[in-house]
Amino acid sequence: MVALELRGFEVDSCLDCRGIWLDSGELEVLLDNKMPERLLNIDGPTIRSRRRCPVCSKKMNTAKVGTTKVSEIDTCPIGHGLWFDRGELETIVLSLDEPVRSTVIEELQAIFSRG
Repeated sequence: MVALELRGFEVDSCLDCRGIWLDSGELEVLLDNKMPERLLNIDGPTIRSRRRCPVCSKKMNTAKVGTTKVSEIDTCPIGHGLWFDRGELETIVLSLDEPVRSTVIEELQAIFSRG
């Protein structure tokens, strides 16, 4: 994993699979606290993921996502953060309203073109 700085926090990315790890609360910061209420259904049924949390190594759960192109993401059962497979974070951001969408996409493209 490589850490890239965005708005004063680190966005961790896997160089092999191009997945993205956001620590707890970083998604809200990234979206300027304008995240739609039911974007993530973390309180839904618990399904174990094959992936392990990079912080605590526990098997992660899956959370349903309120968009049609991304059905679920991996979440730490303790709440350490969220894992987005390649392209999932961008797809979720593209489902948001302007101007948050454009700003976040530009920032993500800027940091990943450096990394």
